[in-house]
Formats: sequence, structure tokens, C-alpha cells
Amino acid sequence: MKLSTKIISATLALSLGATAVYAAAHINSAVGARQAQMSLYGFNIGLLGGMAQGKIDYDADAAAKAASNLAALTALDQSRMWPQGSDNVALGADATRAKPELWANFPDVAAKGMAVNAAAVAMAEAAGGGLDSLRGAIGPLGQACSACHKAYRAPKE
Repeated sequence: MKLSTKIISATLALSLGATAVYAAAHINSAVGARQAQMSLYGFNIGLLGGMAQGKIDYDADAAAKAASNLAALTALDQSRMWPQGSDNVALGADATRAKPELWANFPDVAAKGMAVNAAAVAMAEAAGGGLDSLRGAIGPLGQACSACHKAYRAPKE
């Protein structure tokens, strides 16, 4: 084999290997980003839900801030956080709970995401207006979140 052919073959092999490493790193980064975002959702919803249930004293300022955070989080562009192949079958249940069906039904997922955003915006409008107002908005927010989780998130093992 000529030296130039060996060099081209080696370069091609290295670039294919680097592409695979980049793809794996991108998927791992995307999963980490979406899990971090979900943790932030939970952190803010936890405060709002705790207030709605009477487990945490109602604080209009804290509720308004948590709801505002949630509305901002749900408005972020998440498109890069959901690459094909970042599901619990491809990566394993210990890496993610996202089911492969999510990618097969992406229009439904997008609609559910828009419903979460609408519920978060409604919560942002309601949360600082009194405990009854917050309680009126927490149910639709929980239902919007649950709609996606029931369809596209595997249960904990």
C-alpha cells in the first residue's frame, strides 16, 4: 500500500472515531442539560406545590419568583436537548427515563411542551396573587407536566 493511501486511511479512521466520540459526548451533554432543566422545573414546582398543599407557608414574593422562573424555563429552546438516540433503550435506564416513543411522536411531545409553557405562564400570572390564586393554577400545571411524563417517561426502576 502506498504511503499516501495509508495516510488517507489513517486520517479517515481517526476522523470517524472522533465523530463517534463527538456524537456520544453530544448525546451525554444533551441528556445532562435536559435532566438539569427538569430538576429546575421540580425545584420551582416543589415550592409552589408545597405552598398549595399548605406544607410551606405562602409567600407571595417567593411564589411569584418561582413561577416566573418556571415560565422562563419552559420558554427555553430545548431542541438540542432531545437528539435521536438519547432514550432509555439506547442509553440504558440508569442514564435516562425518556422512552423511544418520544421521538416517534414528536408533534405530540411539542404540543405537550407548549401546554406546559401555557400552564407555567398562567401560574406566573396567578402565583403572587394569593394562595387561592396559586391553588387554582397548580392543578393545570401538574396535569400538563404529567401528560408528557405518563406518555414518554419510563417509571423509576
